[in-house]
Amino acid sequence: MAPVEKSESRSSMRNEHVRRRPGRSLRPVTLRAAALAAAAMTAAVLGGCSSSAGGTATSSSTAGATVAAPGNATSGAITWWASPITTSGADPRTVLLSAFQKAYPNIKVSLISAPTDTDTNRATLTTQISGGAGPDVYMGDVIWPAQFAAHQLADPLSKYLPSSYFDTFAPGLVAGATYKGQVYGAPFFEDQGFLYYRKDLLAENHLKVPTTWEQVMTDSKAIQAKGQAQYGYVFQGASYEGATCNYMEFLTDAGGTVLNKDSTSSTINSAAALKALTFEQQLVTSGVSPKAESTYQELQAMNEFSAGKSVFLRNWDYGYSTSQAAGSAVIGKVGVAPMPTFTGEPTPGYSNIGGWNLYVNPHSKNVAADLTFIKWMTGSDAQNILATQFSEIPTNQAVRESPAVIKSNAVLAVVPQTKLVPRPAQTPFYPAVSTAIYTNVSAVLAGSKTPAAALKDADSAINTALSGGGL
Repeated sequence: MAPVEKSESRSSMRNEHVRRRPGRSLRPVTLRAAALAAAAMTAAVLGGCSSSAGGTATSSSTAGATVAAPGNATSGAITWWASPITTSGADPRTVLLSAFQKAYPNIKVSLISAPTDTDTNRATLTTQISGGAGPDVYMGDVIWPAQFAAHQLADPLSKYLPSSYFDTFAPGLVAGATYKGQVYGAPFFEDQGFLYYRKDLLAENHLKVPTTWEQVMTDSKAIQAKGQAQYGYVFQGASYEGATCNYMEFLTDAGGTVLNKDSTSSTINSAAALKALTFEQQLVTSGVSPKAESTYQELQAMNEFSAGKSVFLRNWDYGYSTSQAAGSAVIGKVGVAPMPTFTGEPTPGYSNIGGWNLYVNPHSKNVAADLTFIKWMTGSDAQNILATQFSEIPTNQAVRESPAVIKSNAVLAVVPQTKLVPRPAQTPFYPAVSTAIYTNVSAVLAGSKTPAAALKDADSAINTALSGGGL
């Protein structure tokens, strides 16, 4: 998906989760700025990597595409930098580490608890790694690969691991971890958008779960007209990262993109983008969505739905459990489905990707052991633990499709049916790209810009950012 943050607290949305999820405010700062911010922190900076430099190098080979990883794949000491994942019950990090140590008793892993604020986390890592220190393996946001790769803060995993390893992940995840043809992050656990709906209201009105945006609009109006719900659809439209996540779903459903293939110019000022943004605007102007949508983050949308005020909700994986928590007005009345798409497009619609990857510090001395650790953490044993014990969405495709996992949680049962799209984070200038998107989308929802004007402004701002300006 939470920590107490400067711009938005996710903890009030899902009390058991403390990590920052993708639908959150992302300040448009450069890595240099992040490093300066981190330098001012009072927290102590880690010393050098604690990896063992000795041992036998290991390698993976796929037609000469990989090289030997330095170190020993079965022994040594490494450090793992990871933010807390939950605050209730057992700590997933220690549960996973215990299981890993049983499988690899000669690799000693020291857990370093990372900051729960993602911006502080990123800034601290930037300072450490830029200075030649830092942890061996670190857990980082799915939107970090380009920024970290461009500043030599992460080692490309595809330099060592074969394509067969990356084929184990669900479609769409590896693309989001790739920069200039190299994969920098191993998808660890995932988050994505889901459509939550009122089962009771749809049944009462003899309506099927909508698979198109047009159906969401029509069904919402029908139920609202009977006075059974104040709103039809609530989502995240405030001027923050969450609005980018939501718009990426509408945009991709309409066939649009934000950047060209090599991420050198904007493609957002298109007919598809106009269709997507116009529809998003119509949700508000029609009354299907609240007039205040331009101020809604996850918390506001979740509260409206849990209070029984809305028929449909777009939110992340915690949406179901939150809607069924004590005090909710919709306990036992909520269903989960993949996101809709526009009429005429293949169903389901696209779900924006959030979540966390595992990265390797370029200064690590025992990369071979790092890779052993990463491969285990993204393999079936660890992924099953994350899914069945902690209700996290597994990144491993085989685990996602496992009957045991599907039965364990209403959201996980829907995951194999969904279709994923990453945000346009394949450029190191992503923070500015996202800012251009969410400020303009929110302005349209607020009624201060037309969709056409907003896309023109976003296009200009994105191109300025990609040229190295405006940051």
